[in-house]
Amino acid sequence: MFAVIRTGGKQYRVTPNSVLKIEKLEAEAGSTITFSDVLAVGGEAGTTIGAPLVAGATVTATVIAQDRLAKIIIFKKRRRQNSRRKNGHRQPVTVVRIGEIKAA
Repeated sequence: MFAVIRTGGKQYRVTPNSVLKIEKLEAEAGSTITFSDVLAVGGEAGTTIGAPLVAGATVTATVIAQDRLAKIIIFKKRRRQNSRRKNGHRQPVTVVRIGEIKAA
């Protein structure tokens, strides 16, 4: 069974026991969160696609950790101007393990 959920402005195809790094959510490690923005649900019986959401479908997940991704370097240089700027950024993420997919 799988589901397509929307969180943090992105869409993810999830299956039970899969681990995801999603945009930061305000939740502590060990807590349970529920995603109600389910765009599609599929399984042995077929696929149900919402318009835009599947009515009554939910996906529950357990928060594993609050983490940060690897650093990306932003380097801007203007040639022949003796002008350059270096900056770094680490995006905060929430690591979750998908638990149960309910298809209503």
